[in-house]
Amino acid sequence: MNKENKLGMGLGALLSTTIDSNSNDSGIQKINISQIVPNPKQPRKIFKDEELKGLSSSIKNQGLIQPIIVKPATDNQFQIIAGERRWRACQLNGMHEVDCVVKDLDDTNVLEAALIENIQREDLNIIEEANAYKGLIEIKGVNNESLSKLIGKSSSHISNTLRLLELDRKIQEMVINGDLTMGHARALIGVPDAIKKANEIIEKKLSVRQTEKITAEFKNNKKKKFSKDPNILDLEKELSDKIGLKTSIQFNENGSSGSLTLYYSDLNQLDDLMKRLKKQ
Repeated sequence: MNKENKLGMGLGALLSTTIDSNSNDSGIQKINISQIVPNPKQPRKIFKDEELKGLSSSIKNQGLIQPIIVKPATDNQFQIIAGERRWRACQLNGMHEVDCVVKDLDDTNVLEAALIENIQREDLNIIEEANAYKGLIEIKGVNNESLSKLIGKSSSHISNTLRLLELDRKIQEMVINGDLTMGHARALIGVPDAIKKANEIIEKKLSVRQTEKITAEFKNNKKKKFSKDPNILDLEKELSDKIGLKTSIQFNENGSSGSLTLYYSDLNQLDDLMKRLKKQ
């Protein structure tokens, strides 16, 4: 089963927007565009003007082929579940009303639908994609391996993408703005003075290969200093995949005791971990 089918099943089950072309009751209604508001937890934050203009032109010529999915909100407003990009394009056209399908979903299902829709359409930059994976892991209570099967991407891709959230927020913004690529960002994970090195990469217009060279010395020294038994590394990976957090296992010299460290990237991850531990 391909990725689109897997994701489509999940999104379709949440939204149930299939319309019978032979039915007079399509479920579509016209809603004033001023009554529609975006979802504040929408994973996609960047909407490129050029792409919006292209979509706006298409809608002007062909009409809005796919309705916007919304849910009732307060003060006679409707919050977008899926279709914010189309809604923005319609605004550029000066449209007063748009075709919508209203679904009464709770906040959890709204967020899940928004995450899946964006991943399915590959509209996210890599940091938004990482936050989308993190959101689905938290909502569904799954590990990287299970999420991999749900969205049709490899577990290693998900793990590598999630690791970008370990970077300082300033570096993440450099990636979002297009100043750094995913390759640059990955090379900076765990490196001291990463922000300084990131600025150097931008100023000198270094390639990913050049970036890897300037960070390799530190990473090689770190590997030599902290080399671990492959079995321990496998156990760390297994734990990380199960709980969705980076883990580190350290043994004392006698090998009979040690420590287990869990790394979280923000307070939401810590809060989620504490809730899960309290349930045990």
